[in-house]
Amino acid sequence: MKLSYQEFEHIAVLTLSGEYTAEDIEQFERSVNDRINAGARHIVIDCEHLEFVDSKGLESWIHLQTRLGEKGGQLRLVKPDETVSRILELTRLDLALESHKGLEQAVRSLR
Repeated sequence: MKLSYQEFEHIAVLTLSGEYTAEDIEQFERSVNDRINAGARHIVIDCEHLEFVDSKGLESWIHLQTRLGEKGGQLRLVKPDETVSRILELTRLDLALESHKGLEQAVRSLR
């Protein structure tokens, strides 16, 4: 997995590419913690170049959503491709994790 980020005031956008699996959780959580400690209240995960997410990756997103919610923040997903969208549907997490077709739309939903 490759991970990069951008910050927009109290919103951190994390861009994931490749495959997000159990092996990547520590790197992801370290980056999230850094962003939260730097003042981010909301997290947007850009999935446009994410090809696969396993059960541990999904679990980390649910955990992050809960953690953000406890502090008045929210999690958004952007542009999950067909494979990731199907995984979300099969696990019924498409009902729990809000997705948007574009980054601007996701950021706007958090302001």
